[in-house]
Amino acid sequence: MIRETIITTQSKTGDVHIAPMGIHEQGSQLIIMPFRPSTTLNNILANRTAVINYIDDVRVFAGCLTGRRNWSLTDTKVIQGKYLTIALAHSELELQNIEDDELRPKLFCKVAYEVNHASFRGFNRAQFAVIEAAVLVSRLGMLPWVKIQSEIEYLKIGLDKTAGKKEHEAWDWLMQAVEQFKTKNPEKVANR
Repeated sequence: MIRETIITTQSKTGDVHIAPMGIHEQGSQLIIMPFRPSTTLNNILANRTAVINYIDDVRVFAGCLTGRRNWSLTDTKVIQGKYLTIALAHSELELQNIEDDELRPKLFCKVAYEVNHASFRGFNRAQFAVIEAAVLVSRLGMLPWVKIQSEIEYLKIGLDKTAGKKEHEAWDWLMQAVEQFKTKNPEKVANR
């Protein structure tokens, strides 16, 4: 199973990095698989810790992909780190093992501490659409343009039917990123 979460990590100098990431579950271990190169990977290897933030405000997913990373943070309880203040729950992780790979190493982690901060009331279709669109935006240079375009059109149906203000704001940020990509890479869009 893969859970779409937000990971917070810290550099050796204490700079916090916030990134959306699918977390794999394998028994009692959680597996983080960041692509190389990445700040998340560098920070986890340096400190051997990370925080999983479980959130329902999809603006954080969209914001991370569009340069909006100024989210309120709170100190963790057991490991040295920070979690998103708006997190419904968070898990503090310690790195146990690394399965190296040139593209995407597997970082096997155990939970050192976890806590629920608020109730999860479920996702609506617009929140799902924003998360899926965020995944597409993170792969703009990798996927065929026709696939990106058709999936965005389909996801917009659910967004239009169920979105609130936060979901519309997140969607707009992502669509601005898509338009910027199209403007900067007309040959990639035309050839796909």
